[in-house]
Amino acid sequence: MGKNDKSSLGRALVKHHNHMIQESKEKGQVYYRQHKKVLESITDVNDIDAVIQQADEAVRLFSADNSAAVSTLIDLESSSNTSEIMTTEERRELQKKEEELHANSLSVPRRPAWNAKMTVEELDANERRAFLVWRRSLARLEENESLVLTPFEKNLDIWRQLWRVVERSDLLVMVVDARNPLFYRCPDLEAYAREIDEHKRTLLLINKADLLPYTVRLKWAQYFKLHDILYVFWSAKVATAELEGKNPVSSSVESIDTDTKLYTRDELLSRLQSEAEEIVVRRTNSQSNHVTVGFVGYPNVGKSSTINALVGAKRTGVTSTPGKTKHFQTLIITEKLTLCDCPGLVFPSFTSSRYEMIASGVLPIHRMTEHREAVQVVADRVPRHVIEAVYNITLPKPKPYEAENRPPLAAELLRSYCASRGYVASSGLPDETKAARQILKDYIDGKLPHYQLPPGVAAVAAEDETSESREESDSDSDSGEGRLEEVLEDLESFDMANGLGLGSSKGVGGGRRKKLPPAGASYKHHKKPQRKKDREWRVKDDGTDGTPVVRVYQKPVNGGPVMAT
Repeated sequence: MGKNDKSSLGRALVKHHNHMIQESKEKGQVYYRQHKKVLESITDVNDIDAVIQQADEAVRLFSADNSAAVSTLIDLESSSNTSEIMTTEERRELQKKEEELHANSLSVPRRPAWNAKMTVEELDANERRAFLVWRRSLARLEENESLVLTPFEKNLDIWRQLWRVVERSDLLVMVVDARNPLFYRCPDLEAYAREIDEHKRTLLLINKADLLPYTVRLKWAQYFKLHDILYVFWSAKVATAELEGKNPVSSSVESIDTDTKLYTRDELLSRLQSEAEEIVVRRTNSQSNHVTVGFVGYPNVGKSSTINALVGAKRTGVTSTPGKTKHFQTLIITEKLTLCDCPGLVFPSFTSSRYEMIASGVLPIHRMTEHREAVQVVADRVPRHVIEAVYNITLPKPKPYEAENRPPLAAELLRSYCASRGYVASSGLPDETKAARQILKDYIDGKLPHYQLPPGVAAVAAEDETSESREESDSDSDSGEGRLEEVLEDLESFDMANGLGLGSSKGVGGGRRKKLPPAGASYKHHKKPQRKKDREWRVKDDGTDGTPVVRVYQKPVNGGPVMAT
């Protein structure tokens, strides 16, 4: 073998080695992209993307025998432009009726029947087909103009994580926020768990219960008992502080009342294990040596913090951004108890607006486009005096012709907050975007205290408030003349932001506002008085022929000494 043959063989080996490295890199990139796609939570999809995605799935999964999928196609040409102009109250009443009518349509996707003999391709095709039909059923609800459907999880791989957790768990724990438990509760998920196993139960873990007053906690306990809902009041923040020895909490009132007490870490672990063991006994008529408890819930409700507090160490990532956990995790607590953590899921539900989900922490704050709309949700829920006390600011008072108990406007809150903190944008205007993000963060973290009452209690409170407002309106009608004077005086001091003049007497463009005539005056009193013209500048009749006098200014002659030549 010559020298040239050796060199060519070496080059061939080097090329082959480089080719193998390149192929491994390409495979790694493909795997990384697939892995990244699985971990991505998708809640926001526009109409065009949804149509393209559904069309692609329909073409790929099309089969002549699958007539059900074909019959559920979305009619994109049908448009309902016959909506009449309605008031806000009428629109709310219509929305409430439509929500009650379609309450059963808000379902979570079911995993199709499967067995161990199925191949991976068959199982994947069945799951994608069932998921496509579920997406189309919710698309019909989104076409209803009277309904507002929340952005929900649209990634099939995230729902697959939920299916595995529900199937493996003996007891399913749904973590909800104590300030509005029903907003984060998914009744259809409880029904789905019973479909898998009739003995399986769901427990509501009321997290952040330390932010609720004792009386409010008592009302929620009565509501849960009345509707046969298994619940536990809990605070992951307090439990973590107790575990670290930073803030031990002791309350004699709560320790006596078992219905409203905050469970400690050991008490909660014991309660979860006992509830799961009872389910196993009812299912198998025998005591089990090991039980599994699954945790599910919305993003940012404190599910990961609860897992870390129960485990006693940081096992899952915690962040203010919703949806940190992406894969379900199996955590062994003891020989008899195992916890199974599911990624945070946004379940389909009805809501008043998208901004309510941003204020509730379900959607990230940095995705906010209309900051005033989201801050208005906070202003409507937190009382005026609470906002002023927390931020040490003074909000503008309502106008005399407005309700005295009206919530502050978002613009008023943002401008007052910017003025007190010195938030100024590069344009020189108040930096409302920065202020809105901070206010929403304080609202989610609990710095701005707020809570929702149970449905029945909230209705009673609303009726009492309405009756009080009616009594106030009746008393105000007796003094209508004095009220009118206050309104007129306030109109004089309207600012330029409201489209009126600035000051007490100036109008738009610097003009002077007309004074209203006294009551009972005749039309003659309404006529504008004639203004006398000033003619003093004219030359008076001094016996001349009337020719205007022209005054000529003559420069005085220089009267200095004459120089001799």
